[in-house]
Amino acid sequence: MNIKVVGITASILLASTSAFAQSSTVTGAAGGAATGAIVGGPVGAAVGGIVGGVAGSVIDPPPQKVVTYVQQAPAPTKRVVVKEKVVVGQPLPETVVVTPIPDDPKYAYAIVNDQRVIVEPSSRKVIQVIQ
Repeated sequence: MNIKVVGITASILLASTSAFAQSSTVTGAAGGAATGAIVGGPVGAAVGGIVGGVAGSVIDPPPQKVVTYVQQAPAPTKRVVVKEKVVVGQPLPETVVVTPIPDDPKYAYAIVNDQRVIVEPSSRKVIQVIQ
C-alpha cells in the first residue's frame, strides 16, 4: 500500500512539474495548485501548490553588470571560511559580512570559502555562485 502511495505521489509530482514548466502565464503556488489539480485532482493540487510555490519564489538571476562587479571587486584581506557548503537558495551564515552592490541595492555579495557569491541582502540567500 505504501509503495503505491509513494509511486502515485511521485507520478503526480513529475506530471505537475512538467505541466507547470510548460505554462508561462500562471506562476507561483496558485499556478502550481491549478496545474496540479488539472493533472492529478485534489492530491495534484496540493503537490502542485508546493512545487509552484518553490518555483515561483526563485529570485531572478542578477543582471550581467552585477556579476561583472562581483567578479572585479577586490577580495578582502581577511579570508572568510565557513563549515557549511555555499548553496544557491540557502542563506549565508550570520557571521559572513555581505557587501551591497552600489548601483543595485537589490543585490549584495560576499567572498566565502574562496567563492564569490551574489546574495539577496534582506534574506542573505545565495542567488548565484560565481565560478
